[in-house]
Amino acid sequence: MNRLSILIAEDNDLNYLILNKMLAPLKVSIIWARNGQEAVNYCSERQDIGLVLMDIKMPVMDGYEATMEIRKFKKDLPIVAQTAHAMEYDKNTALAVGCNDYLTKPISRDKLLEVVEKYI
Repeated sequence: MNRLSILIAEDNDLNYLILNKMLAPLKVSIIWARNGQEAVNYCSERQDIGLVLMDIKMPVMDGYEATMEIRKFKKDLPIVAQTAHAMEYDKNTALAVGCNDYLTKPISRDKLLEVVEKYI
């Protein structure tokens, strides 16, 4: 496995802590963006980010818009949408704006690790 970082774009402290804990066995570096604009900034400034877990509903800039912005300069960076919205429309929208995959909350540890290991 590469020693790349995973960016967790998540405005909810508890959700971030849960994701961070679930990813601990992978022994990867975690970066926390608290809104979509921070996620875009981190992705433009850092070359070590190998995966983004992108919450869709965030302040300042939502996950859809952040994904579209990131795609302008990082075409191949894996971005996995994570959201409480489990409708097919939400999944299709996330994939249409450039997300590679989609997880619905609450996210199971096994499903999270399966998706993350697919991309790192």
